[in-house]
Amino acid sequence: SHTAIMARALEIPAVVGLKGITGAVESDETLIVDGQAGVVIVAPDEFTLKEYARRQTDLRRIHKTLLPLRDVVASTSDGHRIKIGANIELPNEVISVLAHGADEIGLFRTEFLYLNREDLPTEEEQFRVYRHVVEKVKTLPVTIRTLDLGGDKFASALDIPEEVNPFLGWRAIRFCLSQPDLFRTQLRAILRASAYGSVRVMYPLISDVEEIKSAGAILEEAKRELRAEGKGFNPAIPVGAMIEVPSAALTASTIARYVDFFSIGTNDLVQYSLAVDRINERTAYLYNPAHPAILRLIAEVIRAAHQAGIRVGICGEMAADPAMSFLLIGMEIDELSMAPLAIPEVKQMTVSVTFAGAKKFAKEVQALDSTSEITALLKEHYEKILKRQGFKEPPPLSSPQCGGGMR
Repeated sequence: SHTAIMARALEIPAVVGLKGITGAVESDETLIVDGQAGVVIVAPDEFTLKEYARRQTDLRRIHKTLLPLRDVVASTSDGHRIKIGANIELPNEVISVLAHGADEIGLFRTEFLYLNREDLPTEEEQFRVYRHVVEKVKTLPVTIRTLDLGGDKFASALDIPEEVNPFLGWRAIRFCLSQPDLFRTQLRAILRASAYGSVRVMYPLISDVEEIKSAGAILEEAKRELRAEGKGFNPAIPVGAMIEVPSAALTASTIARYVDFFSIGTNDLVQYSLAVDRINERTAYLYNPAHPAILRLIAEVIRAAHQAGIRVGICGEMAADPAMSFLLIGMEIDELSMAPLAIPEVKQMTVSVTFAGAKKFAKEVQALDSTSEITALLKEHYEKILKRQGFKEPPPLSSPQCGGGMR
């Protein structure tokens, strides 16, 4: 959910979807929020407090151990280069991007500019924000995703009606194409920012080629306007599509002819492919990116991208899981983009394995029939990698989880 993404971006341990928690606690009561296990412990005893204090100390030690990896190039031990990017929600996260050694900003979400306000952001306001981020990261590429409102993100200034199925409704590129003036304003701001560094523009929730063509026409119109006004921009700004729905994954070979890169948004791809509401705690157990169908869709997108000569990355939460990242490297993904906090751990995994070994492992995984078999093999193999690195268990890096319970 958007809430979980925000919590991870701000490095706040969180548990979401935990019903009854507000009625179960009192003011000034001590709580332990275990974002990794999806558990909130109310009024913990002394033993539990000491145990979690120990885990907290271990976490800080591991972070300190991994931090030097920010200056390490993410290449496998046999020389295969992987670009490790950062997903950001807010401009001030650039500090964390640089501190954790990202190669790029693989996903800059722009919805924050439209939320929690009664008016719409002007072109100048957006331009200043985009330019600030681009200049702060200096030579690093920045991929700016166009507005992805709808679903679980709504703007007061926009008249977006309530829908029965908002995640399947008027959102993302569908909304933008129906509001060409608003869309063109954002594209103009992104184009102007491209004069100050390496900027890519990316369209979310693409479902067919017609959406790419329509968005491209508005982008070209924005270029003509800026050219006539004498405002600088990169006329060859790379354009990408987020592959988040099965229709896009299955027609990726066609879409690839109209874009410069792909980014697979696994958060939505899993939701739409498995018919699972990812913010519904009752069906959270079904939400698993290790499902064979998801891996086949990802493999098809990678194949289509490489056949067309374009790069393809992953920008969903799947990329932040080192075990899954190892599998994705073996599937020949080019880029992995994640919350900045997750970068050192994924880098450590990358430099400690071989590309040849990852490809062999990917073939083994793709031959399995069930999610449970795949999950077990991922766990088993990653534990072997950790033992070689000197860890007895996976580093306890906190991430928001759906509520498992209270105790």
